[in-house]
Amino acid sequence: MRKPWIVSVVLAAALLGACTDPSSGPEDGPPAPASPRPSSTTHQRPAATAPALDPPTVLYLGDSLAMENQKVLGAQLRGRLHARYTSAPYSGTTLCDYLEGSSERSLVPASDKAAALVRTLRPDYVVLQFWGNAWGYTPCMDGITYDASEERYLERYAADARRLTEQIRSAGGGDGPRIVWVLQGPDPITPDRVRRVNALYERRAAGSGDLVADAGRTVSPAGARYTWTRYLPCDAYERAHPEYCTRPGGDRTALHRNDDYLHFCLAPTTSTPKPCPVRSPGILRIAREITRVIGDHARTD
Repeated sequence: MRKPWIVSVVLAAALLGACTDPSSGPEDGPPAPASPRPSSTTHQRPAATAPALDPPTVLYLGDSLAMENQKVLGAQLRGRLHARYTSAPYSGTTLCDYLEGSSERSLVPASDKAAALVRTLRPDYVVLQFWGNAWGYTPCMDGITYDASEERYLERYAADARRLTEQIRSAGGGDGPRIVWVLQGPDPITPDRVRRVNALYERRAAGSGDLVADAGRTVSPAGARYTWTRYLPCDAYERAHPEYCTRPGGDRTALHRNDDYLHFCLAPTTSTPKPCPVRSPGILRIAREITRVIGDHARTD
């Protein structure tokens, strides 16, 4: 049986790294500018062609999953919604890292806190994608871990979600931007934790009139939402683009590397966080679902 401290070390290494193979890049949309260091933000302007709806302004915040997703999500939002897009993810973070007032014990600098970016960018949507750091390497969590106390961890996480919502609303003025809580995919080590964190996101969205993007469903088996798998049957998009059907015969698509069950980038992780540089079906599935939710809401709002 795998010991908890070994699991924690492995996950910490995975969460603090990101894909860095420079030999190829994802082919999921228009080329994006080179990614900045994690301490800065990226802002890409929409194409000049006028879309059928007002181009939304989207801010994307999150942890290592958002770090690896950010270029593909930007390409989807620009290509399908002509969105104005800014991303400021930091690997290894959780909700409290983006709270104003936590700068001294946070992995996110004051200039990139959620409220600070909302005041500057005035986004229509703030997308929050957090796997839910459950181990002890994020200082602002004050040592509260899921392993030590599940209920204390969830209570703290719910409180941080509420505070982050309030800070984003206040910074936006009036009704503030709409928050999009991204639900996470299955976790093979603590499956119930992800289920409960996702439920927390859903309650938070319902209580504040915000949105949920169940991106985790797109990387889960049909009828088994919280069952982890490395491969899934190709979906319609992947069948139409055979380069995404990576198994022999083109019948299945790869979500994870053999040595990384958490991230969806199919390039190796390293100590230098960067957007994923290779075609990765799981990342595209997640990005397309986030984009769909924002587009559906923007058309009806």
